[in-house]
Formats: sequence, structure tokens, C-alpha cells
Amino acid sequence: MHYDQSWMGYGLIGGLEAGAISAVAAFVLYALFNWIGNRNGWAHGLRTAWSSLMALLLTASGDLWDMVYFNYGRVESIQFLKVKLAEVHDFDGLGTRVFFEFLGVGLGVFLSRLLLRHKRGGQDPES
Repeated sequence: MHYDQSWMGYGLIGGLEAGAISAVAAFVLYALFNWIGNRNGWAHGLRTAWSSLMALLLTASGDLWDMVYFNYGRVESIQFLKVKLAEVHDFDGLGTRVFFEFLGVGLGVFLSRLLLRHKRGGQDPES
């Protein structure tokens, strides 16, 4: 899903901003799924998978779709291509944004997992 990216920077700065948004979303979603998982006895892999998938769907799916579309989609005319390119913020930094969004999701889930784990006898619980 596309969110308003008109305020974002270009190139590496825009990628870092998109990665930060993804990291925050992944952090919050892991905290939510950790809370649900503690009540239902979910394993950490299930919590991690759902929070990563939801964070990617919420933050990176629009840019990832644009990246796939422009590489594999059939463009019928130059005018249509110009219209589609005008809808994309910083087309040149699209790959950078997608990379940092994936990296941000991984970092957000990792940091949330580190901060929210409960130790029992010095070891991390398995369930």
C-alpha cells in the first residue's frame, strides 16, 4: 500500500527514512503479536513471521509493487509510462527504498524481540 512519500528525501536519505518507518512499524507489530502470542502459546517463529509479513505489507508493498511492475510489466505506450512514472516519488531511489524497508523490518523485529523477551532462569523461553 502506498503511503504519502512526498515529504521524503531522495536517494539514500529517502531510503533511510523509509527504513525507519518500516522499523517502527515492525517494532510495534512484533510487540502486538508478542502480546497475542504470550496469551495463546505461540512460538517465537510464528510471532516473528506474522509481524514481519504485516510490516512488509503495510510499509514496503507499494514500492515493491512499483519495482516489479516497472521491470516486468508490459508498457503499451510512452504516454502511459510517463503517467505511471509521475505517480512514483523518486523513481531513481526505488530500489534503495525497498532495500532499506526490508532491512528496517528485520531490525525492528530484532530490537523488539530483544526488548520484550522474558527470561526464565537466565534463558529465553521456547514458547
